[in-house]
Amino acid sequence: MGDIFYLMLRRLRMPLITLITIYSVATVGFVLIPGQDDQGNVWHMDFFHAIYFVSFMGSTIGFGEIPYAFTSAQRAWTLVSIYGTVIAWLYSIGSLLALLQEPVFGRMLRRRSFANEVGNFNEPFYLICGYGITGGAIVKKLSQRGMRSVVIDINQERIDRLEMDDLPIRVPGLCADASLPEALDDAGLQHSSCVGVLALTNNDNVNLSISIASKLLAPERIVISRTESDVNARNLASFGTDHIVDPFRAYAEYLSLAAHAPYMHLVYDWLVNPYHRPLSAAYKKTTGRWIICGFGRFGKALYKEFNDHDVELVLLDDNPEQLTGFENFVIGLGTEAQTLEQAGVRDAVGIIAGTDNDADNLSIIMTARELNPKLVTVVRQNLNTNKLVYKNSKADFVMEPGHIIANRILAKIKTPLLPVFIDRMQQHDDVWAHTLLNRMSSLASNRELDSWSFTVSEETTPAILEIINDGMEVKLSKLLKDPRHRKDQLPCFPLMLRRQDELDLLPGELTLLQAGDEILFCGLSEAHSQMEWSVNNYNILYYLLTGEEPSHNVLARILKKI
Repeated sequence: MGDIFYLMLRRLRMPLITLITIYSVATVGFVLIPGQDDQGNVWHMDFFHAIYFVSFMGSTIGFGEIPYAFTSAQRAWTLVSIYGTVIAWLYSIGSLLALLQEPVFGRMLRRRSFANEVGNFNEPFYLICGYGITGGAIVKKLSQRGMRSVVIDINQERIDRLEMDDLPIRVPGLCADASLPEALDDAGLQHSSCVGVLALTNNDNVNLSISIASKLLAPERIVISRTESDVNARNLASFGTDHIVDPFRAYAEYLSLAAHAPYMHLVYDWLVNPYHRPLSAAYKKTTGRWIICGFGRFGKALYKEFNDHDVELVLLDDNPEQLTGFENFVIGLGTEAQTLEQAGVRDAVGIIAGTDNDADNLSIIMTARELNPKLVTVVRQNLNTNKLVYKNSKADFVMEPGHIIANRILAKIKTPLLPVFIDRMQQHDDVWAHTLLNRMSSLASNRELDSWSFTVSEETTPAILEIINDGMEVKLSKLLKDPRHRKDQLPCFPLMLRRQDELDLLPGELTLLQAGDEILFCGLSEAHSQMEWSVNNYNILYYLLTGEEPSHNVLARILKKI
């Protein structure tokens, strides 16, 4: 606010001096020029009456000559003062309007308004740095779940888009460089309600600066950062960044599951990706030789994941230096049929077009599909402007870094237990995953599958804890009942129960809950909202357990126990 007043006073210095000078001269003139009272005696106006008259005269209100009719000299001075003050006002108002139209002053006002709005938050919020594909998807999902967020982006067009987006909750946005600590502070980094910072810009150095500033200014804040560089990932990890999301490595892990464990891959897809692939995708052959076209950072991440699971690979790249030290490779990009033939495309089960050129990637999968129509095709999308072309490419997998990062981060934010479940489930075989997938499919079909978790505590599930403290047992199955009709089942089921350090995947519904238990559920989003009633309202939970209305006073409840 001090900067705003300083700029206003600096730009309006001359208009204010001009206005004050003309008003002062006009006032002194009326004091010095002699007038005449109603008796014909000489009369001099005092400063009070002079200031009063000049004030309404300068604003052209015109109350009349006070306290006596003016002499010719006073009227002549009045004419001079009127034109002087009017010109001074026009000059001052014009200068003020010019100041208000200046971009820098507008930015300062918007920033001050933004800082005030964020400062008045009294509920938890996330600070999102970067409103591209990733940031937009995360903000939209958070707002749909009733969670607040604040956005910083250096591109004004993106902030304008944020203002135009039809979000359920108001999301304040600021056009500023998120790598500057002052901008982060204005956005609420040190606000007591800020629960986490997400560094999602497309510049690794900026993300690194955001993460460092966050850990120094607010060490207790959760910091999640995206990166596309191994060096930057190590830097982020060195000072305690809580979660580092590498789209290449994340997608390599995701795709590797499809190659060696198709059912496990679909379980992962259904839990993380809102636009999950259909159940029929698991029946397409994915075991056999895979061809990786483009052996850059994405290709190397794929090679590591595939090689760890003994998948047969053929590498293609037009730079021989990239392939030094590797086996089963062909020099070439893969856009030509001859190169793909050398790689054995007719006997392969899948091909990955992973270069940093969208035109080359589309050419690779189109050429490969002509040679082997049964291929599983994976294509990397580099530019969001090519989304329509990729959507109509009929590729089995489209690697979009922005959505990959968004899905990974949302999984960590909305359900912290979900990544734990995903890591543990991969210790099971594909038959176990097939059984789980059938259960998920019967529940959700083609609809989006949601996931959520509860901790049995006074803060998050007061009804459960109160029932337990009253000496009653709460079975896991009771939380799966519809609070409006206890005989009806909610469209959800438990995925995991964590009790201290023990993990129980797909726990039995007769499991008795204890204080401190953490339960992960999956199902339709409406089941989540219904379950919120059950775990927070004592009366509803009591009804689900007994089918009766609870006693509404302490004495009656004590007598009922006796």
